[in-house]
Amino acid sequence: MADFQAALQRTLVHEGGYVRDPKDRGGETYKGIARRFNQGWEGWARIDRAKRARGFPRNLESDATLQAAVGALYKQHYWDKFQGDALPDQSVAEELFDTAVNLGVGRAVEFLQRALNVLNREAALYDDLVTDGLFGRKSLAALRAYLKNDKPETLLKVLNVLQGMHYVNYMTQSPEQEKFARGWFKRVTLDVA
Repeated sequence: MADFQAALQRTLVHEGGYVRDPKDRGGETYKGIARRFNQGWEGWARIDRAKRARGFPRNLESDATLQAAVGALYKQHYWDKFQGDALPDQSVAEELFDTAVNLGVGRAVEFLQRALNVLNREAALYDDLVTDGLFGRKSLAALRAYLKNDKPETLLKVLNVLQGMHYVNYMTQSPEQEKFARGWFKRVTLDVA
């Protein structure tokens, strides 16, 4: 079964540390946690106190309580929403988690459902899934059936194509977001076999 800590470490490479970019629609962020969307997160009180101390924002990294709060938020609001612990393949779990953190759980699960639908060999492996962005027993069963018959690499490629197309469409509609293109496309890793 998949390991949350490994997935978290891979995703945090992309999320960075403390950022306050006026063009970021999430506003002030820490390790990808946007204050605008997570106002009640316990970590903001610690960050606000750390702003008054010497060495900000470097001092945030040594706050073990803050780092534990980062992990807890990501596990509860992302990993657990798609039953990450139950996924039978670490690479798929990491991809789903990273996409969920960047684009939302619903969109990440929808990408998975769409990918599984085009890879089910015309419903010979499993029935098409409803692409509703909700991860339940049918999505998990379809993923398990897929992985019994195929390696994860093709599924990962389809997931990354969908993710990349989302970025292209988003920036086409909102050109001011092109500033983030290179960072977003670092998440689209098509270097699988």
